[in-house]
Amino acid sequence: MCQLCPCGLNKAAAECCESIISGKRNATTAEELMRSRYVAFTKADVNYLMLSHYSKTRPIREKKSIEQWAKSVQWMGLTILNTSEGKETDNRGMVEFRALYVEEGELREIHEKSIFEREGGKWVYTSGIHY
Repeated sequence: MCQLCPCGLNKAAAECCESIISGKRNATTAEELMRSRYVAFTKADVNYLMLSHYSKTRPIREKKSIEQWAKSVQWMGLTILNTSEGKETDNRGMVEFRALYVEEGELREIHEKSIFEREGGKWVYTSGIHY
């Protein structure tokens, strides 16, 4: 039996976000990139998180602390709340999401409007507004 992708689309992981994270294919939309970055957080795959982050704002100095934090929490699920632009023909997009996680026994959430742009023809995360 195949393992479902943690991104919440009810697809096999190998055919969903794993194919983006592994480099077999590029994310075609900003939402696909958002979902793949969530999955990378669930796996503490900071190399992919850095690679999929806009080069001018990439938090290289925080790489180790991001990895430690991602490994220290239990990811509970991702909900996409809203999207704007970010389609295959766009160069910019926004994805509003809510990600639930357990940290130190307490259920917490990240609620963010993430901004994505194309860099070198590929979608990358540029910044976010936290709520």
